[in-house]
Parts: sequence; C-alpha cells; structure tokens
Amino acid sequence: MKIICIGRNYANHIAELQNERPEEPVIFLKPDSAVLPDKAPFVIPDFSSDIHHEIEVIVKINKLGKYIDPKFAHKYYDEIGLGIDFTARDVQNRLKEKGLPWEKAKAFDGSAIIGDFIPKNEFSSTENITFELTNNGQTVQKGNTANMLWKIDEIIAYVSQFFTLKKGDIIFTGTPEGVAKVSPNDVLEGFIENKKVLRLQIK
Repeated sequence: MKIICIGRNYANHIAELQNERPEEPVIFLKPDSAVLPDKAPFVIPDFSSDIHHEIEVIVKINKLGKYIDPKFAHKYYDEIGLGIDFTARDVQNRLKEKGLPWEKAKAFDGSAIIGDFIPKNEFSSTENITFELTNNGQTVQKGNTANMLWKIDEIIAYVSQFFTLKKGDIIFTGTPEGVAKVSPNDVLEGFIENKKVLRLQIK
C-alpha cells in the first residue's frame, strides 16, 4: 500500500499558509510506516514543536490502474473516508526555505491517520461532501469537496500518469483552511456528512 497526498488543493488553505497557487496538483508520498495503527494515540515526535492537524477526504483505490481517463476514474474507488495528514510545520518551513523535499515533515512514522470508510454510493455526489474536524469538541476545520481545485476523479487521473495505482492505495485529497498545532491531551474527531468516522487522542 502506498499513500499519495495532494497539497494545496483548497484556495483558502493556500492563502492561510501564504503559499503560491499551483498550476497543477502538488503530489507527495507517505510510506506505509506513516499509517498510525488503529486505536493507537498519536504521540508528538521529539523532533518537532509544531505538529499541525490537516483533515482530508481520502479514497481507497479498488483496482489496478495506469493512465486512467478522467471519465473512467470513478470506477477505481468505491469507498470514501477521512484522514489526518499530520505535518511538522516547523520542520517543513525549514525545508521549504532551503528548497528541499518535505518527507521529514510529512512522512514520518504515525503521520497518516486513516478513519473509517463509507461506501461511495451513500453520497449523492463526490463533488459536494461536507466534512469537519473537531478538537476537544470545538470545530477547527470545515470543508466541502466542492471547493477543491482538483476534484477526486481529476486527482486519480492525474496521479495515475506518474504512479501505477494498486488496490488498497490511499489518496489524501488535500486539506481546507484551519490547520493548527496539536497539544498533548487533545482529542480530535472527524465527521463526514455529520457521521463520525475518526477519533484520535494526542499524547
């Protein structure tokens, strides 16, 4: 299994981090060791003092695909869920300043939280899915896939030009605005269309 992540896919998030709006999807990868075991807490790593939560709609690929035509991309996933892309923002900023890759800030052990999946056919449209993240009961991020710069099917088609998609691969589709630092004892909960699909304790 590989984890393919899309950066800068919501205009308001681009603005809050003062990043340049990309002309094509920004792609980075996380290894399978980034997946936090189910029900385990997230332990803030020693190498960062500024870990940010980034809630994202995720999809699970259901069959092998390469050079997928956008009009057929919907056939390559039948489950939709939520994930958290934890980011060591202080580390990332240092790497960006030097023009270096982000892996140390984005792909470290436990940095990918994968919540429960919901069958795609339960959604009226993949282009109008609301989702949110709460921290200790307070909403901190709220988004809708309608606001994506690149929609889910477009992402799958684009990514498949570079990477062969395999059954079980996970695609993180980008985060809306509201990313912020997590602290010990925080409890994060993720909701998709008001259904809770993720809960995580920070230590």
